[in-house]
Amino acid sequence: MEKPVEILFTEDILKRFLNSFGLQSEVKKLGDFENYVFEVSHGDTPVILRITHSSHRSKDEIYAELDWMNYLNNQRVNCPTVFQSVNNQIIEVLQAADGSFFYGCLYSKVPGNPVKISSEEFNEQLFYAWGKATGQMHCVTKNYKPSKEAKLRPSWEDEELLDIETYVPNEEKIIKNSNLLINELKLLPKNKDNFGLIHSDIHSGNFFYDGESIHVFDFDDCSYHWYASDIAIPLYYSIMYGYHSASERERVQFAHKFLTYFVEGYEQHTSLPEGWKEQLPLFFNLRDITLFTVLHKKIPTEERDESLNKMIEGLRKRIINREPIVKLD
Repeated sequence: MEKPVEILFTEDILKRFLNSFGLQSEVKKLGDFENYVFEVSHGDTPVILRITHSSHRSKDEIYAELDWMNYLNNQRVNCPTVFQSVNNQIIEVLQAADGSFFYGCLYSKVPGNPVKISSEEFNEQLFYAWGKATGQMHCVTKNYKPSKEAKLRPSWEDEELLDIETYVPNEEKIIKNSNLLINELKLLPKNKDNFGLIHSDIHSGNFFYDGESIHVFDFDDCSYHWYASDIAIPLYYSIMYGYHSASERERVQFAHKFLTYFVEGYEQHTSLPEGWKEQLPLFFNLRDITLFTVLHKKIPTEERDESLNKMIEGLRKRIINREPIVKLD
């Protein structure tokens, strides 16, 4: 989390959010990269409290996220249930010392367990379930209409991390190639079957697995995007964290195996978007850019370790050379 937000997020803010949702005082912090995320207890039930600063998301953006999640739940998609506060609100708002705001939301903790890329469960059965969950989400969302109270989530080009010059002003080649990619993407066709509201971040850290199905959470990045991007991101991060030191041949072999089972699962619910395979390299490159930017935004140079610096250099090299993380046949 950025230092200015850390200063504003006091123990009193957290305590007041706990009271707003009728939660116990003991908390377990799960994350603080873009949101503060805690596992807490509501009676005997573990639940997830997420607190977001207004510099990251507006109240309207969060409401639109929760509206879609409620729709997905009604369509029996495996994702968290959104709970109301003691004031019958799905978003609680508290003002910080500088006049900005924090927004609190409460979700169910999904069943299952996390799956590490190094574990035996990271296999063909999981890839199939991953694709099946993604295909179901895309299928039902094609008929999604936001409620009258909900404004639309941002479109992909509204992503602040695409404002490259703000975060890496001295990277001329990266700025140039990023703008070239953005212009290429703007030329892609859009229709009901290939473009809509997507999760945007379904990597293995954002779902639990119960041995048969995956249960997706963390919808914070959902946006209007090409469905093919939701196919690219699972493969992108699987290679990023599982095959970062592998040869190009090993990456390609894994990518083909992953996609074979992921696609088989996806097609249990809906047809693949036209042109998806040709578009994957574009979405690999787009994720390189947004990841490169967010790491510069969130983590000061002096706080980066050797592993992170190596990752950033890998991102820089691919962006400059306009190379995808894996070259598919």
